[in-house]
Amino acid sequence: MPFLADANLRLDASPIDYIELAFYFVLVLGIGALARRQVSSSLDFLLSGRSLPAWVTGLAFISANLGAVEVMGMSANGVLYGLPTVHYFWIGAIPAMLFLGLVMMPFYYGSKVRSVPEFMRRRFGPTAHLVNGISFAAAQILIAGANLFLLASVVNLLLGWPLWLSIVIAAAIVLGYTALGGLSAAIYNEVLQFFVIVVALLPLTIVGLVKVGGWQGLVDKITHSPGGTAQLHSWPGDNLTGFGNNFLSVLGIVFGLGFVLSFGYWTTNFVEVQRAMASKSMSAARRTPIIGAFPKMLVPFIVIIPGMIAGVVVPEYLQDKGLLLADKPATSGVTANNALLLLMRDLLPNGILGIAIAGLLASFMAGMAANLSSFNTVFTYDIWQTYFKKDKPDGYYLNLGRKTTVVATILAIGTAFVASQSANILTYLQDLFSFFNAPLFATFILGMFWKRMTPAAGWIGLVAGTASAVTIWALSQADVLSLAGQGTSFVAAGTAFVVDIVVSIGVSLATQPKPDAQLVGLVYSLTPRDSLKHDNTGENAGWYRKPGLLAGIVLVITIALNIIF
Repeated sequence: MPFLADANLRLDASPIDYIELAFYFVLVLGIGALARRQVSSSLDFLLSGRSLPAWVTGLAFISANLGAVEVMGMSANGVLYGLPTVHYFWIGAIPAMLFLGLVMMPFYYGSKVRSVPEFMRRRFGPTAHLVNGISFAAAQILIAGANLFLLASVVNLLLGWPLWLSIVIAAAIVLGYTALGGLSAAIYNEVLQFFVIVVALLPLTIVGLVKVGGWQGLVDKITHSPGGTAQLHSWPGDNLTGFGNNFLSVLGIVFGLGFVLSFGYWTTNFVEVQRAMASKSMSAARRTPIIGAFPKMLVPFIVIIPGMIAGVVVPEYLQDKGLLLADKPATSGVTANNALLLLMRDLLPNGILGIAIAGLLASFMAGMAANLSSFNTVFTYDIWQTYFKKDKPDGYYLNLGRKTTVVATILAIGTAFVASQSANILTYLQDLFSFFNAPLFATFILGMFWKRMTPAAGWIGLVAGTASAVTIWALSQADVLSLAGQGTSFVAAGTAFVVDIVVSIGVSLATQPKPDAQLVGLVYSLTPRDSLKHDNTGENAGWYRKPGLLAGIVLVITIALNIIF
């Protein structure tokens, strides 16, 4: 894949921009060093000692997702598909985030498990636990590689360094603060990075809209572009799904994205759940994803709209929009992934450019740090401690967590080169989610609400679901299935979910379930309602701290946004 620096498209950064970036990196590493002082046990390093307030974990919850998927991937989709991309937020995130806070966090937090795979072990036994632990670890390394590749692409644009050197330097920066302070360092940096990202992308959006003559000017330009009016309405989103049929498109968005992919990601992905688990109380844990939902609703306006603007003002895109819509690099070597970088190059003056670059770096660092911190928790607790070294002193696991972070970073450097081969990074990541998250959600949700589901069904259904998603992807790659846009991930996720459910039911009916006494706290119908409630007194008192009310407000606003757009 040609790099932008090779195409003489370097960002024209000035000394003031570099000074701003240097200050940002010093601040990030300083937070890591301060967090290290609070780390005295493996629980501190891997789960922040469960001591953080809801507003911190809520912002970290959303910032952990503001990585390659959110920033570069969604802006790329803005170039290619326009407003239908908002479905990844308003349909493909908000409902699942609310469900996590209201329904699933009481199970996670109340059971005092340290990870999602540990919950799987208690519900289904060691085989399902090991399958989930290994698949989750593999997914985090692959996704961390995607974040690292995009982080390195910004370094490449600034300094013109070769790809391999840019990737190694970028990895070293993230490794520095994550290995120092563990999850606390990652979370506090994620809060900082959230504000840096907003400060960086909001001016870019405003300047871009001024450039095209406001919203109406953008509408006029897109109407007369190859993407046409399909990019100006969120529904039915045929260009996004590639189905060519309004009913199938809506079904794919609601079921494939809004239910399977979304719930699979937000409710069972330990990268996100880990942030809520670091909260100081059950109430704070429930509020964490709901607090995160408020900014999540508004993120499309600073990532998707800049992508839409780039599609009609960046010279390389104006020249080769037809190629981009076919997911092919333009003749200049740029791809849709480069939308924000090129828009920054063309619109932002020095000084502001440095802030914008820091915002991009912050997003990729937040995403990669989230992948690393969740990987080292699962590897240390769920794989190494459970199956290899069970009774070592706590200091052993603390040191292992730090060493695991280093190993994970090295592995991510390798997968960064895999991610570099994708013309649209979001397509690549959605395919990964269909492999790993969709079948896990099926296993999880069936096991939580159906006590008859057996340990054997837990791992067999998971393996069958993953295999079916990979099969759909392979058939699409071989053109046996004709699926344009991001329809492949929608179909693969839906197939994985259905196959997992069917196989799990069949295996459960043929095998022996666990006794009811062993499922208390793990299955909804067998868990006393009192154990799922949180304290409403003291620092948890007040109407503005009620998870149900906050979730209702988010839902009303989300419905309104869907109607308006």
